[in-house]
Amino acid sequence: MTRYSAKPLDLSALKTVSLQERGGKVAIPDFAKPYRAGSGIAGLLASLPNILAAPDFRAVVTAIIRARELRKPIIWGMGGHVIKCGLADVLTDLMRREFASAFAMNGSGAIHDYEVALAGHTSEDVESVLPDGRFGSAEETGREMNRAISLGDTEGIGMGEALGASLDALALPETRGHSLLLQAWLARTPVTVHVAIGTDTPHTHPQADPAAIGSATHRDFRLFCSLVAQLNGGGVYLNVGSAVIMPEVFLKAVSSVRNLGHPLADFTTVNLDFFQHYRPRVNVVGRPHAQAGGRGYAITGHHELMVPLLAAALIESAQ
Repeated sequence: MTRYSAKPLDLSALKTVSLQERGGKVAIPDFAKPYRAGSGIAGLLASLPNILAAPDFRAVVTAIIRARELRKPIIWGMGGHVIKCGLADVLTDLMRREFASAFAMNGSGAIHDYEVALAGHTSEDVESVLPDGRFGSAEETGREMNRAISLGDTEGIGMGEALGASLDALALPETRGHSLLLQAWLARTPVTVHVAIGTDTPHTHPQADPAAIGSATHRDFRLFCSLVAQLNGGGVYLNVGSAVIMPEVFLKAVSSVRNLGHPLADFTTVNLDFFQHYRPRVNVVGRPHAQAGGRGYAITGHHELMVPLLAAALIESAQ
């Protein structure tokens, strides 16, 4: 005998509807098709279900191809993890195929790329060197990046361009082709670098010039705004692996461009990351399209899988 005063609800009079009348959001025509050997990337895309992120992925491919056809910008904003995952060569190839017209990095992205160019490796073992304070103390990284930034600032160029120019002289013969900063500089493709003082290891180097760092990254922000203004009417902005810096920079650029009277509507934004964080979701995928048309997409997955997959889909779809 129950001790509770509340009694189970009697469900005998509950009203039902037929399964056909109710319908459903998933139906057999939406199902994935078994992959057929030899059908390639195009076959893989066609085999994906018409459910959740699969149609969004196809829509992103279509938007990027359309932007290239319209000669609209395709801007790749990224965090350091994208470079650490070994994707610089993939991005450089997309640039050469005109699927990337500009790159925007946070400070860590620039650092990892710069170290690859200087030494062929990057990404130190933080846990092993943090206890004695050696983390972030690589001499060549701090010295050469700060030297390049200071020199570039005196010449009136931004951080991304200054770093790329310096690597033309510093990169090893065997590493030159693997630096996105350098390859973009050689191709005259804009690269902007956006830093917050204190977030990046070169800021602790004795040669760091805070005034030059601030001036150079602010110049890059203004260049980034100019690039964002051109997204109007069909451009694409991708935020890849940056949870805070690049989403905030992008939103401020969008607002600044509109504040100055430039039309900015009907473009596409994409967030690619293995977690969907708050700022990319609202600042990249959502807010920029309020009352402006266009569409934002969020695709979740590891960069080392999703970026090469997207690249392959673009290359195959554009044939």
